[in-house]
Amino acid sequence: MALLSILSQQTPFQAKPFSVFNNYYYNNTNGNSNSTHSFSHFSSLSNPSQTPFFSSPKSGSSHSAHRFSWFQSTFMANDNSTANGRRKSSVHSVFPTTPAQVSSVQDLFDFICSGPLLNKLGYTPEMVTESIDKWLAYGLHLCRLFQLNELYLTVPQKVQFYQFYIPVFFWCEDQVSHHRSAYKEGEEVPPLVIGFSAPQGCGKTTLVFALEYLFRVTGRKAATLSIDDFYLTAEGQAKLRKENPGNALLEFRGNAGSHDLSLSVETLTSLSKLTKEGRKMKLPRYDKSAYNGRGDRADPSTWPEIEGPVTVVLFEGWMLGFKPLPVKTVVAVNPQLKIVNKNLEAYYDAWDKFIESWIVIKIKDPNCVYEWRLQAELAMRAAGKPGMSDEEVKDFVSRYLPAYFAYLPTLYSEGPNGSDPERVLVIEIDEGRNPC
Repeated sequence: MALLSILSQQTPFQAKPFSVFNNYYYNNTNGNSNSTHSFSHFSSLSNPSQTPFFSSPKSGSSHSAHRFSWFQSTFMANDNSTANGRRKSSVHSVFPTTPAQVSSVQDLFDFICSGPLLNKLGYTPEMVTESIDKWLAYGLHLCRLFQLNELYLTVPQKVQFYQFYIPVFFWCEDQVSHHRSAYKEGEEVPPLVIGFSAPQGCGKTTLVFALEYLFRVTGRKAATLSIDDFYLTAEGQAKLRKENPGNALLEFRGNAGSHDLSLSVETLTSLSKLTKEGRKMKLPRYDKSAYNGRGDRADPSTWPEIEGPVTVVLFEGWMLGFKPLPVKTVVAVNPQLKIVNKNLEAYYDAWDKFIESWIVIKIKDPNCVYEWRLQAELAMRAAGKPGMSDEEVKDFVSRYLPAYFAYLPTLYSEGPNGSDPERVLVIEIDEGRNPC
């Protein structure tokens, strides 16, 4: 449907009850609720009973909210356990309550075209015009997912949806098409693995959550993984601490050396074989709450099961794509990085070589990680949930900052370890976690 056909019928909206979405409904259905483009059709694309607003993919972890710090501090304030142990949250947005000034499809079109990612992705206004139906539909999907009222999206919410999540989803769809085009008709096509390398707290887990949902509602299956899923068991961590006495970077999980790389190879290899219905596997999950917060691998009985065919694997982590550097370089940042740098040598074969396409979320100052973590913990405490104190946050983040200062410059200048520059999308974000 051409954008002009919508614009020719548009009318400015009043505060209530009109919006860009029901303008789209009236202009494309003429009031016929049976139209394939009807508002009610979009509203029912996801079944709330099958897809709770927030179902943590990290089963078995009562602290999994830490994995969704941006999600939590932005979209929710409390959570409840459902009967099957998955988490379901009510929504209390911390965004301003003033409705965004979108009074027509033309306004939304202009807003989309003003986004900083559009030129980076090579999308022209004409391409947006041709795909405006998808932009509207995906926007409604995200409103349903985050339980936001599509009639009253605020500007920050619009930025997240229309200038961040949806453009990135289009890019992911292009990457999937490119990947699948390399196979002949009738051949089994392994899922495309997309790596998301981004610092803690910047919103990568929420981005992956939104992308997985959009893939699902458009009929394709996505598996989600985090490098956190591959942490050593509690016993393995204790051994690591014993072997590296006095090294604060290896005292707790996090840095290179604290992961079970054989488990990651086994998992990613098995996922590559989920090309047909009937083929199933369980995805490992980690319980950060075990042993008073030191963590342990979750009981395999709690791991989620996924069945093929899987189209895409969304694999995220704060240090994905980091590569070993000259010893003098890392020691100049922090002498304790020397062993971490050595450990990093094994990570390409365990993680990075499986990744064909990359999304790198770039930040200007690694110290933002501390501010973001502090915001998340304050939000948790305000919601009456356990949260780290300011001093605990400082100590926690201090164990990651040396690696950020050592490896991020190379990641940003050269790309992830072993990556194809043509398959890497770099998204710079500001302190508000918005693309810039």
